[in-house]
Amino acid sequence: MKNNNSYVPSRFNALSHTDDNGVVLFNSYTGAITHFSDEEKEAVINSLKRTGTDSLENEIHKDLYNNGFLIPSDVDEQRRAQFLHQSLHRTDIMHLILLPTEACNFRCTYCYETFERGKMDRKVINGLKAFVQEKKANLSTLHISWFGGEPLVSLDVIEELSTHFLSIAKENNIHYSCDLVTNGYLLTKDVFQKLLSWNINQFMITIDGIGEVHDNRRPLLGGGKTFGKIINNLLAIKDIPDSFDITIRTNFDESNLQEASKLTELLVEHFADDKRFGVLYRPVGKWGGKNDDDIPVCSRTMSNKKIWELTDEAITQGLSMSPMVTESLMPSASVCYAAKPHSLVVGSDGQLYKCTLSLDEEFNKVGKIHEDGSLELDYDKIASWVTSGEETDAVCQSCFYRPACQGNHCPLYRIRTGERPCPYEKRNIKKVLNLIWKNSL
Repeated sequence: MKNNNSYVPSRFNALSHTDDNGVVLFNSYTGAITHFSDEEKEAVINSLKRTGTDSLENEIHKDLYNNGFLIPSDVDEQRRAQFLHQSLHRTDIMHLILLPTEACNFRCTYCYETFERGKMDRKVINGLKAFVQEKKANLSTLHISWFGGEPLVSLDVIEELSTHFLSIAKENNIHYSCDLVTNGYLLTKDVFQKLLSWNINQFMITIDGIGEVHDNRRPLLGGGKTFGKIINNLLAIKDIPDSFDITIRTNFDESNLQEASKLTELLVEHFADDKRFGVLYRPVGKWGGKNDDDIPVCSRTMSNKKIWELTDEAITQGLSMSPMVTESLMPSASVCYAAKPHSLVVGSDGQLYKCTLSLDEEFNKVGKIHEDGSLELDYDKIASWVTSGEETDAVCQSCFYRPACQGNHCPLYRIRTGERPCPYEKRNIKKVLNLIWKNSL
């Protein structure tokens, strides 16, 4: 038996070789991502052999220990992971995904939404204000995600709720942050500055190709081009000196994959010099909408390959990768919001959900918000979203990526298929770590 002073490699480590002959190490429990040079590589790899080391005798050992790559041999990592998982049940954190409208000014060919409900009604707005007012004394963190439909169609709702939440957060010393998913068509410079003033500074905007490629996939309601307007909005926003993060997302399937490189070239030309703009590539899926039969989705193997090939191409040409990729490797960060106890989706009619992808399915309708701010919740339904991961899956329990995703990267996928929902980052961790290193240069 080893003495207590010996150190062994963490079971949550991953290692990747980099293009400069160095290595990148990642630990999913501490979230550390560290690069070691060609000269240091051999010492690092030797230190991480199963036998470990009896003492922290040099700088590399100390570095490995401080970042969690080496741990004392008597540490129970299984328990560490369980405790991290339990910490998701903190009651001082709240994440609300708000749909200020469920209407949209676009009709994307692969969309799964039905747009039956429009703008958020007065009772729901009042209910949200009262709800946050009532919770304020116990909150340390409030995060709002603005979603839709197209949220900017109801900018007045965003303004009213944002100014209310901001004042509560200020008075009660609550850390307040926001993100917004938009198609970008209404995101003028003027609108963008308003959003920044309401503390909304993380954005996701989808561009699926250049000109016609994008316009055919993401046309206006009633038809009409959208690409030129979105690009012009982004170029105008680029002149604003404030700090913000814009993720330019490309949704790909068989029909636009060939055109992705042309879009990369255009983005390089306009945004390679501005780190506030980063790219993210994701495959289109059949998410249960009326368009499902017509979507030429890529196979899972092809999707896994193309996400990182396209990202590599973009980084090589000087674009930044969206910070969402690196952030998703952090402890608990790959756990889907739908699996987090403190997260709720609020529809424009006050219906509460766990997931934004299956708004019409009964198992996802978990309650209602009333005008007085009280919530009516179905805890049995909520439990099926929150407890379907590592608690019951032995493979997830023994995975190196467990602290990051906890077996719950997509509870909807598990509910629908019974299969394990592993994140793209985990499946290609070596490639991803090399891209994170490359992106940091």
